[in-house]
Amino acid sequence: MTALPDDAGLVLTRLARSAIATQLNLPAAEPDGEAEWLNERGAAFVTLTIDGRLRGCIGSLEAWRWLGEDVRSNAVSAAFRDPRFPPLSRDEFAQVDVEVSVLTPPQELSFTSEADALAQLRPDIDGVILEAGSHRATFLPQVWEDLPDKRVFMAHLKRKARLAADYWGDDVRLHVYQVSAFHE
Repeated sequence: MTALPDDAGLVLTRLARSAIATQLNLPAAEPDGEAEWLNERGAAFVTLTIDGRLRGCIGSLEAWRWLGEDVRSNAVSAAFRDPRFPPLSRDEFAQVDVEVSVLTPPQELSFTSEADALAQLRPDIDGVILEAGSHRATFLPQVWEDLPDKRVFMAHLKRKARLAADYWGDDVRLHVYQVSAFHE
């Protein structure tokens, strides 16, 4: 994907909000014109919050469809299909804040131990994908704000993957990625 333009944040957050509004049968303010860069493959997460509390977060780790389509689809999923929350209501729509994070391609991390892996992680920069057998989970780089300690971050990521907080085995694989995050 080419570099994102200066107005990417406005376009992406408006696109996400518009997709949610359409699902709620509310007026939708689409971005002005269709930016060509939205028609390139891209991976994005859409995070919804109300009063600073998570209200939904769904995204793609790999760029497998056009960025504009990915943002629209993930916005709708974050609002209505995140299993941790009930579907977003019309009343909540005006209160919800939208964040769109565009991901770089994940890069596999090479390590010899958990301590080695932790030493390589860059708080506030790296998003992390943890895989172990059939277990998989990710934290966006923004999660470092709430979990700045590397060991605590990793323990929470393991629990999110439905593993024990102290689990470490030969089957553990880690990938890191970075994001360009845009808030309304």
